[in-house]
Amino acid sequence: MSGTNQRIDGRRLWTSLMDMAAIGATPKGGVRRLTLTAVDKAGRDRFRAECEAIGLTVRVDAIGNMFARREGRDPSRLPVLFGSHLDSQPSGGKFDGALGVLAGLEVMRTLHALDISTEAPLELVNWTDEEGSRFGHSLMGSGVWAGVFPQDKAYGLRDTEGVSVAEALDGIGYRGEHPAAPFPADSYFELHIEQGPILEREGKAIGIVTGAQAMVWWDARILGQDAHAGTTPPSARRDALVGAAEVIALVNRLMRERGEDGRGTVGELHVLPNSRNVIPGEVRFSVEFRHPEDAEIEALADGFPRLTAAALEGSGLQLELTELFRIARQPFDSGCVDLVRQAAARLHLPAREITSGAGHDAVYVARHVPTAMIFTPCKDGLSHNEAESIEPNEAEAGCQVLFEAVLTRANRPIG
Repeated sequence: MSGTNQRIDGRRLWTSLMDMAAIGATPKGGVRRLTLTAVDKAGRDRFRAECEAIGLTVRVDAIGNMFARREGRDPSRLPVLFGSHLDSQPSGGKFDGALGVLAGLEVMRTLHALDISTEAPLELVNWTDEEGSRFGHSLMGSGVWAGVFPQDKAYGLRDTEGVSVAEALDGIGYRGEHPAAPFPADSYFELHIEQGPILEREGKAIGIVTGAQAMVWWDARILGQDAHAGTTPPSARRDALVGAAEVIALVNRLMRERGEDGRGTVGELHVLPNSRNVIPGEVRFSVEFRHPEDAEIEALADGFPRLTAAALEGSGLQLELTELFRIARQPFDSGCVDLVRQAAARLHLPAREITSGAGHDAVYVARHVPTAMIFTPCKDGLSHNEAESIEPNEAEAGCQVLFEAVLTRANRPIG
C-alpha cells in the first residue's frame, strides 16, 4: 500500500482481532458470542476498557448500542460515525462484525498514537444484536435506533428459554440511560468482510459498496396431524414436513428463476413432535428472499403466499405465513461512497463496486445518516461459519481505507 504518510498498525489490529476472538472461542476456531449473554458482556467490557484507555468517552443507549466518542477541534460539527457489531452467530467466525468494530478501534488508536486531531468529532459504534440469532430479529440495535421498529417491541422479544431482551440487557448491565434514537451525525462508515466470493475470485482487495439489496422475510407454520408412522396409510396422512418440503422446493425454484442475482433461503426449521416414529404434525420455518432490484422483491412478496397456498392445495394442511419485514434496496450516499473509492485509489488497492448481499446495520443507519461501506475479501466467500477466514494484510488494507475515508470526511471544509 502507498499513498499516505499516516498508517494504521496492521499487527496491532490483528492482535486485537485475535484477542476478541478468544472471547467465546469454539473448538473449531470460530466464536459463539450470542447477543446480551455473559460472553457478549465480556466482549463489550473489553471494548469499553480499550476505548477508555485511549481517552474515548463511552456511552450506552437504551437498547445497548455503544458509542465511543473522540472530540474534534470544532465542537459545532456533527460527528463522523463508524463501526459494526461484536455479537456472533451460534457457530460464527472471528471476523463477521468484529472486523468493523476493531478496525474502528485501530483508527482511534492510530489517531491517539500519532496525536492527530480532526475537525469533526468521531464516534465508534458497537451495535446490539446485528445477527438476530438469539431473539430472532436481526439488526435489532440499529433498527431501534433508526426507528424501524419500536423499542418496546424489541424489549418484549424472547429467546428459546423465555428470557426477554429487556431482561437480558439488565442481566449484563447494558441497558443504557441514553435514548435509542437517531441523533444528528455527519456520516457513517462500516467495514465488513464481504461474506461472499466475488472479491476473492476477482483478486480485488476492496469492495466499494454502493448499496444493499432488497429483502423480504417470513415466519412460516404448517399444521397437519401427528400420527403413528407405522400404522397410518398414505391416504390418511397429513404430514406437515412433506408440506414444508414442497414450500422449500418452491423457495429454491423461485430463487433459481432469477439467475445469479437471486437469493432464497430456508435457514431455520423446527419439526414437531420431532420423534422418529411419529408423522410430523407441525413444522415452523423461516423463509427469506433477497435481490438487488426492488421490483423483484415486491413481486415475490406479493406472489409467494399465493404460490405456497397452491402448492399445498388438497393436502389437508394448514399454512400460516407471517411477513416479518420487507426492506427496499438501500443505496448508499454517493459522496461517502466516493471517499471509499478515492481512498482505495490513493492506496493503489485493486477495488470494484459491489452491492451488499447481506443485511448490515449500515442499511438502517443510512435512512438517517449519509452512509458507505467497505468490504474486504474472505476465504472462499465463507461466513456464518467457524471456518470463516481472512488474511492479516486484507484486514490491514480495509482498515487503512476506513482510516482514509473517515479522516477525509471529518476534515472536509464546511461552508
